[in-house]
This record gives sequence, C-alpha cells and structure tokens, in this order.
Amino acid sequence: MEDKTKITVEITVNAPVEKVWEFWTKPEHITKWNFASDDWQSPKAENDLRTGGNFNYRMEAKDGSFGFDFAGTYDEVQTNKTINYTIGDRKAWITFTPEGDQTKIVETFEAESQNSIELQQNGWQAILNNFKKYTEGSY
Repeated sequence: MEDKTKITVEITVNAPVEKVWEFWTKPEHITKWNFASDDWQSPKAENDLRTGGNFNYRMEAKDGSFGFDFAGTYDEVQTNKTINYTIGDRKAWITFTPEGDQTKIVETFEAESQNSIELQQNGWQAILNNFKKYTEGSY
C-alpha cells in the first residue's frame, strides 16, 4: 500500500482548551462552524465522541445544489488533547495544545485523490478559520 500524501493545517484560537474542545465536539456547536464558506452550511451533526465511536456531519451548499456526509470512526480520543479518526480509507490526526489562554489546533489528514492538494488544504484551513471566528465570538 502506498503512503498517502499528508496535509497539515493549524490555527491558534484565543480560548482555553476546555472551551475549544467543547466547541469542536458538541453537535450544537459543530453545526455553527463546520463549513468552509458562507454559502455552505452544516445543518446536522451526530457525534459519539469516544474511541470506536462514530460521527456524521452533514455539509451542503445553502442553495441545495450539492451536499455530502462527512462521516467516520474515532480511532483514539483523549479529552482536551487528541482526536484521531478514519473516514473511508483515509486517516486524520488532531491535537489540541494549551498555550496559556489560547489553544493551538494542528490537524493532519491524508489527502484524497479527487481534488488538488492546494484545494484540500485551503478548504480545511477555511473550516479552521471559521471555527476560530465562531469560538472567539461566543463568550
């Protein structure tokens, strides 16, 4: 089996790790930030946050022209520290690192073959940027 190309995106959020973790993992928050641009939405999120648990986040264009389920299984969950998961035949690794009152999120994922590396990196980074904006705006 060939090694898949790995892409890493990261961001620092001006919030403590406990809040970042809650906003990252609770469905009522996921639906507010889990999309790359304002013409998309995430109307539904299901999350069984535990090793071996499953998740399914619906992502779709607001005009109804396209949508898909972002779904997978958690390989490892360590509260406030790590989430590793598998989607289909690809894996992803996320770390949450407290830095005082801030939290650094580093997300590495195996690229898929349908879209360019640049497009995938930009899309995942845009979702991280949206997460930061939502989390920092919710006090």
